[in-house]
Amino acid sequence: MNRRHCATAAITLVCALALLTSTGQASAAPVPEPSPSSSSAPVTGSPQRYSNADLEKVREQIETLYRKAGAATDAYNLAEEQTKKQSGEIVKLAKAIVDGQARIAALKDRAGAQAREQYRNGGLPPGAQLALSNDPKLFLDGINKVRQGQQASKSLLTELNQTQQDLETYTQDASANWEKLEANRVKQAKAKKKINAQIKAAEKLESRLEKKERDRLRRLEQDAANEAQTAWLSSGAIKDVSGEASGAGAAAVAFATAQIGKPYVWGAEGPGSYDCSGLTSRAWLAAKRPIPRTSQEQWRLLPRIDIQDMRPGDLIIYHADASHVGMYVGDGAIVHSPRPGRNVTLAGAGSMKILGVVRPDK
Repeated sequence: MNRRHCATAAITLVCALALLTSTGQASAAPVPEPSPSSSSAPVTGSPQRYSNADLEKVREQIETLYRKAGAATDAYNLAEEQTKKQSGEIVKLAKAIVDGQARIAALKDRAGAQAREQYRNGGLPPGAQLALSNDPKLFLDGINKVRQGQQASKSLLTELNQTQQDLETYTQDASANWEKLEANRVKQAKAKKKINAQIKAAEKLESRLEKKERDRLRRLEQDAANEAQTAWLSSGAIKDVSGEASGAGAAAVAFATAQIGKPYVWGAEGPGSYDCSGLTSRAWLAAKRPIPRTSQEQWRLLPRIDIQDMRPGDLIIYHADASHVGMYVGDGAIVHSPRPGRNVTLAGAGSMKILGVVRPDK
């Protein structure tokens, strides 16, 4: 009996351990276990469960997850922009199709009127009627009318054929745009799923930490950013940077800095929250210079400049995949919307890996 009870308990324990292991693997890389030195601390107050080295690993894991979420957000935003564009094209084409159908109906009515007129004249075309006329003056006066009528009939047929061809083209274009629309909706859905998965995994890692550990984690984040910024400034990267903002650049900076304190929300472009490229695109729109919506499209399409020529209002693109963007505000600083759980803020321009700089009003 005791053996059976022990066996049952062992099986239950194994199942529980297996469940915990599979759950951790499904969500994200596991949080490092507390180091022996940390866990052996006396139980007085709130003991430190993670060493700084362990907590640094957690920070790197969380940063990686949020960077992946940022890249997926860019993909989502691009698909959303393309979806809007395709929807607009479909609306235009639908109107063109309706107009084309109305035009064809009107042209057919005109052709029918000509046929009815010929029928009323005994089925003889105007040329034959003139040839049978005994009045030379009527014959001569009518020649121009005949020619005009023939030209009108020819123009009518040409216009009818062209309108029918245009209608077929509009229909084909509408079908193609509809297929692109559906493809972009699929891309959006996939990107959204990936974003939510990465953010959820990062939040789960952070939620396992106690409040003091979360505070230490934020200090580690700031320390890493400060270290990168110090190294960047020490390299002399902006030693000769002294450009002044253009009028549009100053307006964009004013808009962006006015958003400081508002939360990051992926896919958001104001007014209450922003993702990174939502902030920069809205800032430049406020300066009456529309730019691409995503950081990757901003990097791909906007004029690139050297860091030494940088001025306030320029956009600094970060990471090898161009998945983050901030706006340079001068003195080696940017304003940006960092990631979920953070607010629009000022930061060191060199606190992240710089890919390059673009200028919206070049």
